[in-house]
Amino acid sequence: MPIRDPRPQQQSAETVAIQALGWIAADEDRLGRFMGLAGLSVDELRARAAEPEFLGGVLDFVLENEALLVEFAAVADLKPDAVLRLRRQLPGAPVWE
Repeated sequence: MPIRDPRPQQQSAETVAIQALGWIAADEDRLGRFMGLAGLSVDELRARAAEPEFLGGVLDFVLENEALLVEFAAVADLKPDAVLRLRRQLPGAPVWE
């Protein structure tokens, strides 16, 4: 059995998280709530936007609210549980059980 390179999966998780960040930023209310919870300025957000740990936090934000999760998953053409699986591929994933 060939060994699978985990990097494509991580890139996929990062890609979806970046997509989620863009989706969050497209709505002033969502962005304001995210920035407030993250405690970041706009400059800090821009500086950290490519960090895998930060991107994990972006998916955490989406996953913590079922309505946001369902809406984002539809926009991203994913099933909600796929977002959770992708989140687990990024650093700092909390344990949801």
